[in-house]
Amino acid sequence: MITTPRLAWFGLALLTAAPAFAAEKILVYTRNYTPDGKGYVHENIAASVNAIRKMGAENGFDVDVSDQPSVFTRENLKQYRALVFSNSNNEAFENDAQRDAFKAYIQGGGGFVGIHSATGSERAWPYFWEVVGGKFKRHPKLQRFTVRVTDPRFPATRQLPATFEWEDECYYHDHLSPDIKPVLVTDPKTLEDPDFAKDPGGLVDGLRPLAWYHTFDGGREFYMALGHKPADYANPLLCSQIVGGIQWAMGVAR
Repeated sequence: MITTPRLAWFGLALLTAAPAFAAEKILVYTRNYTPDGKGYVHENIAASVNAIRKMGAENGFDVDVSDQPSVFTRENLKQYRALVFSNSNNEAFENDAQRDAFKAYIQGGGGFVGIHSATGSERAWPYFWEVVGGKFKRHPKLQRFTVRVTDPRFPATRQLPATFEWEDECYYHDHLSPDIKPVLVTDPKTLEDPDFAKDPGGLVDGLRPLAWYHTFDGGREFYMALGHKPADYANPLLCSQIVGGIQWAMGVAR
């Protein structure tokens, strides 16, 4: 990973620049479930939760954490300014009542943040794809690639250099919403991917979106595809994206 003087003071700058807001709360949701028990569970979940708890402590918002779909009731979700699906995967909910509560939350203006494998959640529910902005399809092998910032004014990218090198799983998506606004991209032609010609995945202007935001059905949604490795959640390059995206989804950063 690269380091620059700009990033060296990331923690202090983010803490002092962040808006002060009290009694705000988010829910970090991490469920990974398939009926046959064969769904992939990321090893990064604990690291991502610890990082987001630290962000909350430093920036004035409370963090609840759960992997239980029973938290999705209309009444319970009223206490949260944003839902963060951190490396969730496969079936996020157990029944349609929980899906209805999630949908009502979004329609009521709630914020949503998806991290890495969150686009692999609820693969059979089109509404969820629309909320997050796309549906996970595949990724080539873990490798280094160049990430480019396309919108340096967005809260999740303000602390980033114009380009940086990163090692990760470069996610391919389908069902990409035409309304997403990419803020991080990479050139798919630079990736080592023997299957690219037959399956290029979803592209925007010929580039692969790695992070984006949009508004959908009354809510505010941010998604970031990076973050496969547990160690990444101690890296300011990743943490600045997460906390900026959370604050934007909460409506406290513009």
